[in-house]
Amino acid sequence: MGAVRRTGWVLVTGWLAVLFCAGAVQAAPAGPHAPGDPTQYAYLAAQLRESPVHVSDQIPREVPRSTAPAFAREARRLGVPTYVMVLPQSSYGADADGLLAGVHDRLGRRGLYVALSDSGLEAAQTYGVDLPGTADAVSESVYAMPYDATPREVFRHFVEVVTSGQAHQRAEEARAAHEDEGLDDGPGLHTDTTERENQSFVTGIAVLGIPLSVLLVTVHALQRRRVRRAAAAGGGVRVPTARGARGGAQGGGKKTGGGKKTGKAAGSARQRPVAGPGPFPRARLLPLMAGAAVLSGLIAFTASQVFDDTTSGDGSRPTAADMRARIDRVSAGLRRDPLYLDPESRSTLDGAERDRLRKRLRELDVPVVIAALPTPPDDESGGSTELLAKQVHDRLRRDALMVFADPSTGGIELVNYSPRVDDSYLVDRPRDLTYTGPAEEQLGRHLDELLTYVDKAPRAKTGGRPYEPPPADDPVEEKALPGLFTGDFEPGMVIGTFAAGLVFGLVAAARAVVRRLVRRRRPAAPGAGGAAAPAAPDRPTLAWLRRTARQDLDALTAALESSAAPPEEARRRAWECLDAAALLIDGDSDGRIDADAGPVGLACAVVLARAGRTALGEPAAARQVCHRNPLHGAARRRATTRPADGGPARSLPVCEACRVTPGPVLRLRSSGSGGRGGYVPYGTLPGPLAALGDGVGIDQLTRDVREYFGVH
Repeated sequence: MGAVRRTGWVLVTGWLAVLFCAGAVQAAPAGPHAPGDPTQYAYLAAQLRESPVHVSDQIPREVPRSTAPAFAREARRLGVPTYVMVLPQSSYGADADGLLAGVHDRLGRRGLYVALSDSGLEAAQTYGVDLPGTADAVSESVYAMPYDATPREVFRHFVEVVTSGQAHQRAEEARAAHEDEGLDDGPGLHTDTTERENQSFVTGIAVLGIPLSVLLVTVHALQRRRVRRAAAAGGGVRVPTARGARGGAQGGGKKTGGGKKTGKAAGSARQRPVAGPGPFPRARLLPLMAGAAVLSGLIAFTASQVFDDTTSGDGSRPTAADMRARIDRVSAGLRRDPLYLDPESRSTLDGAERDRLRKRLRELDVPVVIAALPTPPDDESGGSTELLAKQVHDRLRRDALMVFADPSTGGIELVNYSPRVDDSYLVDRPRDLTYTGPAEEQLGRHLDELLTYVDKAPRAKTGGRPYEPPPADDPVEEKALPGLFTGDFEPGMVIGTFAAGLVFGLVAAARAVVRRLVRRRRPAAPGAGGAAAPAAPDRPTLAWLRRTARQDLDALTAALESSAAPPEEARRRAWECLDAAALLIDGDSDGRIDADAGPVGLACAVVLARAGRTALGEPAAARQVCHRNPLHGAARRRATTRPADGGPARSLPVCEACRVTPGPVLRLRSSGSGGRGGYVPYGTLPGPLAALGDGVGIDQLTRDVREYFGVH
């Protein structure tokens, strides 16, 4: 009976064992089609058990392992246990959430699990803790962060969104903004080399173009002012040959001690050129150039403060230990086993394929090692398989044919450090032994075929070495930006020079157009014959009087020279007006308006010059001028005026405009005030001009001027 019972227990136990094994086989991942390799989950869980932040050693250029404390500091702000993984994007495949779930199952700890890659935030899940806004913070970070944000910056932003309490609102705003932008990635977060070149170019334009434009425009404006002042004060008074035209000498004027003018003939033969202001004085140009240089320096300093980035990235700098960590890990693994599988990557080889490959590697008479790991561009070799192979070979210190298989892409690359295999044979291998296609389905089979191909390889007659690969870029220099005043800065200065010339030309042209439009649109009362009446302000400035005196005297001189055969009376009156005007403002007889010419003398000269021109055109209209403002010109009518002191009414000459509406009386500054005193009615000032207020004619005015200066 006992034997039967023992036999029954044995049968039951056997059946249970069979059922358990069958269930385990059915539940276990079936070869390369498994959704994830348990080794990856177990490895990452073990890393997180040692430290809540695991930074892969495969992307030291983008995320050095030494930055793990920075991630830990940000994670502590969340107030819940947080486990952060920073891996190459290929390590997650298409299911980052599944990786987080698998790692959590192996780790068995509650908290927030965050998956980051070199491309940004991949996923975040909570297990056993309540952290509102996690999902919205993930969405907001994906939509809102610029394309060039580093994983550390993305995680910092994620933490800020979660702790803000407005994760949902910010996620909606970021999603709406992303939809508005469309395919445009928007501005980057960091300055790259291309943007720095643009900054240098713009800075070069500004540093030279702006100061040069200011200098040219300023010199142009000052020179125009000098021209105007020279026209008013330094312009020559052209007086033609009066003697031959009139047949006799006329008394000129030279200042005597009593203030009268005697001596040379005022109308003596002379033809003075109209003098310009000359070139811009160097004494004034040098300070302007110094100011432009200071402005250029200020612009350069401002640009250096605005464009102050020196590196592209978040400032992380990998250490020497960061750069050699993966090389040490892979080399140590290959010393133990000729088949090395990256534990951070999703495995594409099942147990049977691994065993078969290890067996084949041991049976080959050619030393071969296989490393199944990715070579991202941010690894220590800069994405160069040849450089990675050299670094691993230097660590192993033994020759072998090195096979590198990328678990994510299925690519296979060979680097021959074995003296027994012919390189040309390896280069001519079939294409399916170079690129296998979907790695999850064919990598194991193609690696096995590759070993068969190597086993048949002819032996090399002479040993060789692969070409020395170029060194990878220094990770610090790779992120460093060129100086702001290098590169395209000089071309920018060249363009700035042309731009300054263009701006100067546009400003000068615009000023000329504006001046012409202003002159055309300036209102003017109609004069004799329908001609526009001359400008006649009632309170003229000294500069206006000097400029107008020169212009009107030049016009009268030109009219006398070009006049064919005017009546003798008209010609006499015109010459007498010109001679009297010259006595008033050109006492030195040098063809220039005297520097000490006062407002009264200048105004009287303007009146005489205009009367002389009127005499040549309308002899009958040149006898009288408007008594209210003699600058109005000829008076063709008379108006009854009652003096302010209550005296008897008088009939005085007026211009047509003042006959209709009496205009303001001409007011001038006194000569004794240097042209800076108050304006007073011209009739109260000393000199021949005051007589015009009493209705004196032009002929009497010219006689009064000659008598005033003692010319007979």
